[in-house]
Amino acid sequence: MPGAAAGEEAAAAAGGRRPTASERRRMYRDLAQSLRCGLRDASAGFSFLRLRGLRALLRALRSAAAADADARLFRHSQALRDLQVVPVLFEHSLRRAQGDAVVTVGQVLGISPAVKLSNPATDSEVALALRVLEGCCLLCRDCAAAAHRYDAVKVLLNNLMTRGTLEQKACLDTLLALMVDSSENLMDFKEHEGLDKIGDLVKDTQRDDNVRCSCDLYVLKYIERFNGSGLAKKSLRPYSVWLELAGVMAQPPWINPARKQSRPIGKVAFG
Repeated sequence: MPGAAAGEEAAAAAGGRRPTASERRRMYRDLAQSLRCGLRDASAGFSFLRLRGLRALLRALRSAAAADADARLFRHSQALRDLQVVPVLFEHSLRRAQGDAVVTVGQVLGISPAVKLSNPATDSEVALALRVLEGCCLLCRDCAAAAHRYDAVKVLLNNLMTRGTLEQKACLDTLLALMVDSSENLMDFKEHEGLDKIGDLVKDTQRDDNVRCSCDLYVLKYIERFNGSGLAKKSLRPYSVWLELAGVMAQPPWINPARKQSRPIGKVAFG
């Protein structure tokens, strides 16, 4: 069975054995198929379809984070336009709502070109899209660069200030992932006065206490981790970067649950 074969190959890669050429080709085919199916649904006009696609993308990221060989395959896949995840996220789930589309009589009668209708993104969809973006940036440096072209930091800071608790916590986590290895995103964060905005959330007593605490911890981790050059002080492996850089916050869903025991002892997790 293809699924069982893929599992055996992933286990071999995780165990230290280098996959053979045929195994790598099969692993890449499986990954490409998972990404295509997820991206197809994630770019749909209906929110429930986009949610299904985002969940599929999260499963693909979790699988890619399980072993270095799979992570390399994911990085290679992001060089292909039809497999790139970041553009789909910002063109659909993370796109700013433009208001209700106006349908004219000509469009109804088929005289004028039809307008493409799309459901607005729900809170759950935005939070899930942020988790997908977070995983992409931690696994692939090019994803952080692609997100920069969509003004990702500005979009996330706007969501942080205007969205609900679920999206706010996801925004904090994803902001860290964007800046792990991207001086451009870090400069955007400084230009948009990101620390000041997060500090305002900490001072706002009307906000959720867990969000305020997460914002406070974010500021501490930001000051501790980043140096003057704008890059993280040291490079971290994809599946461990979250645990060391932001272990005090909630573990993102794309990380393999089997690695849960690797979390630093003594860290506080906010659900």
